[in-house]
Amino acid sequence: MSKTLFLERQQQLQNSLIDNKFEAIALNPGPDLSYMTNLDFHLSERPVIGLFPSKGNPILILPELEQAKMASLDFEITPYFYTEDQSTWPDVFKKALTGAGLQSGKLGVIPRHLRLLELDCLKDAGPKMNIISAQSIINSLRMIKAPLELDLMQEAVRIAECALSAILPAIKPGVTEKEIASKLVSSLLHQGSDPELPFFPIVAFGPNSANPHAFPTEKALKLGDLILIDYGANVGGYFSDITRTFAMGDVHPELEKIAEFVRKANAAGRAAVKPGVKTSYIDQVTRKIITDAGYGEFFIHRTGHGLGREGHEEPYISEFDQTELVPGMTFTIEPGIYLPNRGGVRIEDNIAVTEDGFRSLTGLPRDLSQLLVED
Repeated sequence: MSKTLFLERQQQLQNSLIDNKFEAIALNPGPDLSYMTNLDFHLSERPVIGLFPSKGNPILILPELEQAKMASLDFEITPYFYTEDQSTWPDVFKKALTGAGLQSGKLGVIPRHLRLLELDCLKDAGPKMNIISAQSIINSLRMIKAPLELDLMQEAVRIAECALSAILPAIKPGVTEKEIASKLVSSLLHQGSDPELPFFPIVAFGPNSANPHAFPTEKALKLGDLILIDYGANVGGYFSDITRTFAMGDVHPELEKIAEFVRKANAAGRAAVKPGVKTSYIDQVTRKIITDAGYGEFFIHRTGHGLGREGHEEPYISEFDQTELVPGMTFTIEPGIYLPNRGGVRIEDNIAVTEDGFRSLTGLPRDLSQLLVED
């Protein structure tokens, strides 16, 4: 990613801060700070804060042991380093805020990511600052993906789809959910995913597939089981998030039936995507297929969620979200039907809004594929 890209993002952020009458925004390690700087830090007992004032260059407060990362930057950020002597940390934070001219006014933070550790440091250093949420400012910037971001997400999809295809022959009666999840992680890395996955893969057999967020267990696969696999890859900090459901041999006719309803709901949701449509409408169209089929009570989550530098981000494809779609937005369409103690089906695709409709980044078959059973 080029210097120009990050300078453009920082300028857009400054413009938004000015429009919303914020003096600055404070970002701690995570997707927002890396989005603005291309710098990654581990969350630890040592606080790290990026300060982005409405005027002037960004400021970074960080431990001395991280100073080598500053050498990779090709744009200006003013660093304030602190040592292992914690008694000196308050002075460093005060100097940083003073250097940014932050004595009073609105200081934006991101509630979804900011820890109490960093919040207390900011409060002590700027007691007259009015610290409030700036979540909507960051959302408005990150929600629209640039062509380069879409390319990275498309590559994350390609890697994920190749990784799953590579391990399908290993899914046989007797294997456990944990064994297949482990093979999938290894396959993702082998295919080229960055190590930080959006989440540990969900691999759920039989009745466990009726739990939308199941964790892999020692449950062994049996003939007649549904197999739900939800997973993703990471390329350059951008995620894919895909779910497909398979059958281990012949399954009960009702499980085949709900799989077809989910497939139709997924198709209806994707077809409804275009600029100007509200996210609540996508949820409504998708949900109607399943409700009309008599399984509405078993579709127990929203239709989808935004996707990008986080596995879940804005916009949310929910009846309660009124976001109007615009080109560059990316999200999942993932209807599901979950029959308690029997099995569940989910089909999840990654969607990008285009100028005249949508593009599905995902292309794996959406029907209930029956895995081969050796004699």
